[in-house]
Amino acid sequence: MGNSVFFAVAVLSVVISAFSQILLKMGANKDYPNKIREYLNPYVIGGYSMFLVTTVLTLVVYSGLDYLSLPIIEALGYILVPVLSYLFFRERFSPRKVAGILCILAGVLVYHL
Repeated sequence: MGNSVFFAVAVLSVVISAFSQILLKMGANKDYPNKIREYLNPYVIGGYSMFLVTTVLTLVVYSGLDYLSLPIIEALGYILVPVLSYLFFRERFSPRKVAGILCILAGVLVYHL
């Protein structure tokens, strides 16, 4: 596999991870009749299953990309989760959240240089 394939798999892994976090939050926002249902429901099982997939994908990516480029790709998740939270939960971007995202982007830029 070429570097572009590993890069695409890394981005896919981050996107799946972000969606799994959204699934877990959907599950946390629901009321359940007992503790077993709280932890064994489609949202939690789906979310953690997706995390398992991202773990396997990340291991594949580590075999093809250098370790220095992966933190840059992983930082995409810190931006994608708030965007998905806005789309799915209508969570607002507070000034603090925007400042945090800008700091992450600045850190990625400095790291990459």
